[in-house]
Amino acid sequence: MSIEHRRGVVVLALIAAFMVFVDGTIVNLALAQLASHLHASRSDLEWAVNAYTLSFAAVMLGAGAITDALGAKRAFVAGLLVFTASSAVCAAATSMLMLNVARLVQGAGSALLLPSALVLATASATDERMRHRLVGWWAAAGGIGMAAGPLLGGTLVALANWRAVFAVNVVIGIPAAVWSLRSMPTITRRPRRLDNAGMGAAAVLIGGLVFALIEAPAQGWVSPAIIAAAALALAGLVGFVWAERSTPAPLLPPGVYADRRFIATATQGALFNFAFYGLLFAMGLMLQQGRGLSALVSGLLFLPLTGLISIGAVYAAPLAQRIGRPAVLGIGQAVLATTLLAVAWASTASALWPLVLALVPAGFSSGLLVTTMTTQAIAAVEPALHGAASAAFNTSRQIGAAIGVATFGPLLGATHNLTDGFITCAIVAALATTVALLLTTLTQPASVPARAKGANG
Repeated sequence: MSIEHRRGVVVLALIAAFMVFVDGTIVNLALAQLASHLHASRSDLEWAVNAYTLSFAAVMLGAGAITDALGAKRAFVAGLLVFTASSAVCAAATSMLMLNVARLVQGAGSALLLPSALVLATASATDERMRHRLVGWWAAAGGIGMAAGPLLGGTLVALANWRAVFAVNVVIGIPAAVWSLRSMPTITRRPRRLDNAGMGAAAVLIGGLVFALIEAPAQGWVSPAIIAAAALALAGLVGFVWAERSTPAPLLPPGVYADRRFIATATQGALFNFAFYGLLFAMGLMLQQGRGLSALVSGLLFLPLTGLISIGAVYAAPLAQRIGRPAVLGIGQAVLATTLLAVAWASTASALWPLVLALVPAGFSSGLLVTTMTTQAIAAVEPALHGAASAAFNTSRQIGAAIGVATFGPLLGATHNLTDGFITCAIVAALATTVALLLTTLTQPASVPARAKGANG
């Protein structure tokens, strides 16, 4: 493979990572228009965010195995085609039901894209040092996508309307699919047995749980639909435990969930996404429906929060080498919890600058946490389990995000005066972060001398 060809493959993989993560946050600035143009209720808007997160989490758990079974090129092309086609349906949607079903499919395509893009990006590496560098680029592309989502969404809504938020994926996806079909190299497939029962049970568990949380405020906790969803979630949990114990190739090998450091870090990741994505949802509606700001101005106001994530991520690794990963986790969560309370206070001011200032340390500490938690989750298990640990950790984060949006929607309230509701959301986010802070002691290695803790993290 020529150098130019390798660079093309890497660029395509980085674009895919960017697209996957940008679509997790870009829709937040289109919610106000969706409420107006498609007469969306609050639960409809929650589904516009969570349908993507839900299927992403359900498929992500087995996406690595699917990539191995199909081959990276086939998995990448399939994910890209599903993502692009469903984005086109989202852009053409005439109802919230049509949009949210398409978002569900879009999330599944994204879950296929992410691990296959990483395999393709690193396949061009000529040595281990270059491989680590490419992994860093891939992670950075995803982080930039997550950070750019609100601003990009606000800009597209301001220049056109909410349909442009999804149409941009089609503009990028079609030429990317053509290029990948014609020029992308085929990576040797690795024999891998798929845990279909485990993936199906996980999807039922996650879907039932999120449906109940989103629809219960409107339908009532004892309504037939909510009781049925809760029963499905319970059945999914039982089925997942049974499937994992009976298959020779489980999605979650015992070595992953048997380590208390991994469980603690995965729980911290879920709590972080609960607070972060729930706050993004609440803040987008508060700024536009509550304060009457335009989508573009609202997108710019997100920059201190999302933009500082990339900067915090840059400093995470050097800081962890100096003081240890558990210390970085503790400091990051303490700062984030404190600044979320400051965000709650700042939102009461009529001026916007206190809110902007409060969001700066929140964004920086979030960058420290995302990178450090990811590294800690993988480091907690042996190298042979890194793939399963990464999938499980990302799945826990996505579930946390879905529950966060489902929780913060009712807390925000349904009136146009959303400031009080947003204050409540910010306080709940701070409390969730405080719980994550308390779990930091469990991420410490079991029996490492005090001097070695800082070196080993």
